[in-house]
Order: sequence, then C-alpha cells, then structure tokens
Amino acid sequence: MAIIVNLDVMMAKRKMSLNELSEKVDITLSNLSILKTGKAKAIRFSTLESICKVLECQPADILEYRND
Repeated sequence: MAIIVNLDVMMAKRKMSLNELSEKVDITLSNLSILKTGKAKAIRFSTLESICKVLECQPADILEYRND
C-alpha cells in the first residue's frame, strides 16, 4: 500500500503508549492497533483530528504517501 501510517513513530516521540492514546482519543484499543499496524482501510477525519490533537502533530506526521 502506498499510504504509510507512522502512528507508532509519533507515539514514541511523545512517549505515549497505545493504551494511553486509546483512552485519550476514545477509540478502542483494537481499532487503534489496526490503524497503527497499517491494516486500516480508512480513517475518519474526526478520528485523525483527535489523534493529532492528543499527539500535538499534523496529519502528515502520521500519514505518508510513498510511490514505490
């Protein structure tokens, strides 16, 4: 897939665990894990907004397009 999810990188930079992010964003741990591993087919803008707010980052810090 050409869209790479760098959620784990941003979480590491912010020293935040998956459990902590799940609680703060109000997303189930399993759905957040699917997103983190890049297995998600889609993400709602409201979810992306919440993640960016909690991690204090931009959407481009989490999502990357690669044309390999």
